[in-house]
Amino acid sequence: MDLSWKFIVSVDDIAPALWQQLIDDKPDFCTPFLSLHFLKGLEQSKCVGQGTGWISQHIAVFEKEKLLAFLPCYLKTHSYGEYVFDHAWANAYQHHQIPYYPKLVCCIPFTPVTGSRLLLRQDTNIKSDEIYAFIGKHVEDIVQQATASSFHTLFLPEKDSKQLEPFGIMPRISVQFVWQNNAYRDFDDFLDEMTSRKRRSIKKERAKLQQDNLEIKQLCGEDITESVLDDFYLCYQQTYLKRSGHTGYLNREFFTYLQKHMRQSLMIVMAFEDDNCIASALFFYNEQLLCGRYWGALKELSGLHFECCYYQGIEFCIQNKIQTFNPGTQGEHKILRGFRPSYCYSNHYLQHPDFRSAVADFLERETLGVQQYKHQADSVLPFKQD
Repeated sequence: MDLSWKFIVSVDDIAPALWQQLIDDKPDFCTPFLSLHFLKGLEQSKCVGQGTGWISQHIAVFEKEKLLAFLPCYLKTHSYGEYVFDHAWANAYQHHQIPYYPKLVCCIPFTPVTGSRLLLRQDTNIKSDEIYAFIGKHVEDIVQQATASSFHTLFLPEKDSKQLEPFGIMPRISVQFVWQNNAYRDFDDFLDEMTSRKRRSIKKERAKLQQDNLEIKQLCGEDITESVLDDFYLCYQQTYLKRSGHTGYLNREFFTYLQKHMRQSLMIVMAFEDDNCIASALFFYNEQLLCGRYWGALKELSGLHFECCYYQGIEFCIQNKIQTFNPGTQGEHKILRGFRPSYCYSNHYLQHPDFRSAVADFLERETLGVQQYKHQADSVLPFKQD
């Protein structure tokens, strides 16, 4: 193979006709996020770029002079919006007066969803494992040319993560909670797999919102109008402001871009009280996967978050025969609502040899704790057969 690589600073540097030749070669992990429109929307809306701490530094792989593969990468000057937490590593570097930032991160910004991070040309016999091996062999050169301290790949499928291990790009595991569709006929069919106590609890939780005279709607496609987007964005901003003191990582221009270019991949749940929107959640979906991403509320009501972000998503999957529902990162409260613990995988290469050795030792110890945590989470699943 006569392969080479280079950084490109914008997805616009790849001609649209070439983008059409690039496909995700892992259909089981295909998400709406590794698409031209999602990545371009982030760049055009300036959610990534100068002043954000996310500088596009994508890796393009070439066979001779023909574009072969693409990996979305960003030069980071902080660790926010990644959801694989390395603040302790950054603090250790700072303590020893060694710069940790910038670092090079291969990921989808603000999107902790497991999926392929590699687009591969359709008309090639080269496989993804060969591309990952090429990246692994050149990882030191990649880090040096990026003037970075390290290289990180986040939320990879397990197989992809394992392909990077032989090159010293160290694996790390964490846990998310994911719902699987066992060919349920309806929501009650799903509840029938639960213990009677938990089944009653969920029904009571949902019934309480009905007594509050709320109207819950699922909106897709052409129903996602500018007015709907206005209501959603107000909820999104207010919730971020209350929890974090800022109005969110993503601006109105980004959501407008999604509405224009990715409307068929969006589903918005809205809760209305007296015809006024009081809560909203935005989801992305394709034929295999539903992803709950952004939530906000103008009014706090018991159970409203669970209804909009979890139960409505489960119903949408059942109605549309979608197999997997990833509702977002963290949150043990998802377990008792039918979301099973699932491992997530990332990989990390630190250029400094002493820190690389220290982090390798840390990851070995951390893995035992994560495995124990998953075992404990498995033990409290609410299903009768468990």
